[in-house]
Amino acid sequence: MKIVETAIEGVLIIEPRVFGDDRGFFMESWNQRTFHEAGLDIDFVQDNHSRSSRGVLRGLHYQSPGPQGKLVRVTAGAVFDVAVDLRRSSPSFGKWVGVELSAANKRMLWVPEGMAHGFLCLEDGTDFLYKCRGFYDPANEHSLLWNDPAIGIQWPLDGIEPMLNAKDQAGKALADAVTFR
Repeated sequence: MKIVETAIEGVLIIEPRVFGDDRGFFMESWNQRTFHEAGLDIDFVQDNHSRSSRGVLRGLHYQSPGPQGKLVRVTAGAVFDVAVDLRRSSPSFGKWVGVELSAANKRMLWVPEGMAHGFLCLEDGTDFLYKCRGFYDPANEHSLLWNDPAIGIQWPLDGIEPMLNAKDQAGKALADAVTFR
């Protein structure tokens, strides 16, 4: 497994070892011992799976209190995946990183606690999987405004208007958002 650091401390791109032949491929998407040896001591409590169409934008979501660290990946299709640092004590507070995750590249992204997270689906029939460190708690879920100019995420919209649910349309600007220490 290869770990690639990003511009935000703690947000990591994980490239698993993939073994392929004429039958297809095999890879470990999660192995506690391998992750531990790489310095990632993570205990997961919940798995989530979403399916979305091209142009669907989900996020930017986070929980406070009770933040969730997430290991995310795509098993069909592709997304542009984004993490925004909401830790006020961090030198990268309010900054974002984005990476394409796809069934083809098999990359994963580790999004630690203290981040808002979201993604834009780049293909129809995209399956997105999350392994979460904390349980989902709708009473403490927040949505950061996906297009807040103070953050400046460069979503690859290619001229399309993203499809958002009502909660994400009403997301809060960074200046008004609940944040972490």
